[in-house]
Amino acid sequence: MKGAWYVLRSALLWAASLLHFAVAVPALIALAIVFDPKKHDYLQRAFCRRIIFLAGARVRVEREPGFDARKTSFFISNHVNLFDPFVLYCAIPQFVRGWELESHFNIPVYGWLMRRFGNVPVPDVRRPADLKRMWRLTREAILGGTSLIVFPEGKRTRDGHVGEFQDGAFRMAQQLGIPIVPVSIVGSFRHHRTGDWMFWPGEIRVVLHDTIDTGGLGKEDVEELRRRIKETIEAPVEEFLAEGGGRRPAEAEQITS
Repeated sequence: MKGAWYVLRSALLWAASLLHFAVAVPALIALAIVFDPKKHDYLQRAFCRRIIFLAGARVRVEREPGFDARKTSFFISNHVNLFDPFVLYCAIPQFVRGWELESHFNIPVYGWLMRRFGNVPVPDVRRPADLKRMWRLTREAILGGTSLIVFPEGKRTRDGHVGEFQDGAFRMAQQLGIPIVPVSIVGSFRHHRTGDWMFWPGEIRVVLHDTIDTGGLGKEDVEELRRRIKETIEAPVEEFLAEGGGRRPAEAEQITS
């Protein structure tokens, strides 16, 4: 009986989510055409909060003592599912955009929204000219006071664990002296898994770790920086999974029954 309820619940949440998206996105695009997106950031945050609410999840944010909300930074996070950008937009107390695969800009409606809002395209094919453009747009965003979300795994997890990190963001942070905030998304794998349409009730915890200054680091420090940040991000994720937090309600019921 409970299984049938979860299926019905997920279907209703998807219907409500898609309706909300279809109504809200054209309005946000129109606002972005007329006004600077920074002028209506509160509306974008409200949009993201509704997306998470309509997906049946709750978000709780934890900030470590060394997190500096005043510094324009790279927010480097693990990647779980398609709701991660919306979760992070709710959690980060700054004007923030993200690195986005350039192919995503071709997705109807969503791509238009990302382009109008100023996300930085990450080329699918890494030609020198495209990488230079990405470097330039990233620098302009940071100098303009826009922090950027980066998912260094380059793909969503399939097992809940944090995958290997690519080094592009760390090399760019070192070259440009961009501070880095490691971010752990915990509990999102339980709520919704890539490749599965079901929504499961749950809380998503976002941990904003201490801000790491990259000024003065050399090229030889990039590998250690990447290792250190990956360990920081995956620690609360692994702790949650070890405690059984990755199990969905139906799985937990089978174990305890």
